[in-house]
Amino acid sequence: MRFKSLAAATLILIGSFFISLEAMDWMWPPRAAKPTLVKLPPLPPATRRSEFIAPVTIPLTVIASALDRSAPRDFGGKADNPASQILTNADIDWHITRGAITASGEQNALNISTPLNGKLTVTGSLSTAAGTPLNNALGNLFGAKTAQKLGNISIKSVNANAAITGSATATSRPRLTPDWHFDPQLTAQVALTNNSLSVAGAKVAVPAQVKPIIDKTVNEQVGRLQQRLRNDESFRRAMQQQWARACKSIALPSPAPGTPPLFLEMRPVKAIAAQPQIDNAAVRLAVGLEAETKIVDRETTPQCPFPAALDIQPALNEGRVNIGVPIDIPFAQLAKIAEVGLKGRTFPEDGNGAIAVRIKSVDIDASGDRLLVSLLVHAKEKASWFGLGADATVRIWCRPLLDADAQVLRLTDLSVAVTSDAAFGLFGALAQRSAPYLQQALQEHATIDLKQISSGAQQKLAAVISDLQTEQNGAKVNARVTSVRLGEIAFDSSTLRVVAEATGTLNVTVIQLPSL
Repeated sequence: MRFKSLAAATLILIGSFFISLEAMDWMWPPRAAKPTLVKLPPLPPATRRSEFIAPVTIPLTVIASALDRSAPRDFGGKADNPASQILTNADIDWHITRGAITASGEQNALNISTPLNGKLTVTGSLSTAAGTPLNNALGNLFGAKTAQKLGNISIKSVNANAAITGSATATSRPRLTPDWHFDPQLTAQVALTNNSLSVAGAKVAVPAQVKPIIDKTVNEQVGRLQQRLRNDESFRRAMQQQWARACKSIALPSPAPGTPPLFLEMRPVKAIAAQPQIDNAAVRLAVGLEAETKIVDRETTPQCPFPAALDIQPALNEGRVNIGVPIDIPFAQLAKIAEVGLKGRTFPEDGNGAIAVRIKSVDIDASGDRLLVSLLVHAKEKASWFGLGADATVRIWCRPLLDADAQVLRLTDLSVAVTSDAAFGLFGALAQRSAPYLQQALQEHATIDLKQISSGAQQKLAAVISDLQTEQNGAKVNARVTSVRLGEIAFDSSTLRVVAEATGTLNVTVIQLPSL
């Protein structure tokens, strides 16, 4: 009986001891001291250069339509008397109607042409006064007296006309100027069919009579058009509108649950363009913006003065959108992201080990070019009947490596740093025995999923790009984000910086031009 009482008391004492240890472990989980960390200099300001390059296509049919609406359809005037010795009181009228304007392109030149059709009308009186060629001819035929009598007669029934046919052609080699204007560099030429009319037996060549006047009229019209295009502010106004729309700050999703949102600040700093290129279908040019983009912790109102000069470059590649988005993630937030994949898991996962190690929390610090991952675990031995267990902190050194394709942060070059002494130093051996399992677990599962960050960035950047996608003011803009990838990482003692790179397409097609 005495032995039974002693055994029961012993069991109660041992049970109380372990229960006390578990209670103390739960209330005051032990933590091992961190190794000395090498402090890093702060990261430089998170600014990246982004660009929006849009090829602009202006179909030749659109150009021809705008010119056709603007150019006068009828021309007319009077010409000088080509036979004043024969024809008196002459009235020489010409009238031309142009046809539809067409446009074509070759050798990087824009050719505008239209057919011309009209009529030249000559009215007046034949002069038979003495000494005129007609009077001399009559004298030779009927004698001097008869010619003298006829010379007193004024014949006013002359009325002759002839068709005017031909074409007018204007050639333009447009160039952009740094002051936001187009210089059309227009030249014009008129070609008329070589026909004539007869006035009292005298041949009057139609081109010789009307071409100088038509040339002058056409050149005056072309000169006014050229001056109007040189002074037109439409291009500057359109670029100013896009400049203002790109100057903003945009809310991004929180990098981790429970953390405040970040903001992407976009500040355009340069406007760029390439000279127009012309083929047989369209006039094509490329225009774009370069902007500074950075992540800030609050919404801002950036200042974006419009540049006085356009930066004209020799050539620009195909239309594109490249946006660099630096995202700063404090290590406390990064640890929360890591906990999503590690917290609550028990290793070894097959349950065959001598101990079971369950991860309770994750902390991450930086030191030099490495990260220190601190894992608070509960380690429990399985070999004895007692199943002794305690909390322990296992620290593992590693280097971060960004897997851009998988959009995860991998931990490489793992090595155990310091293990916990655990509860009152009694279970230090458990911490030591836990370390290999945790190191192997990190090697197999050492990834921090950053897809939430890139996915959120893609959604917001897609919204930014979709703002550009409009169909107004005669232009159709097609824009979309095709991918967002994580391009590079950097860190200081408190923050990991991930640069998200968004790429997309952007192109503009002009569907209507204002009247020129």
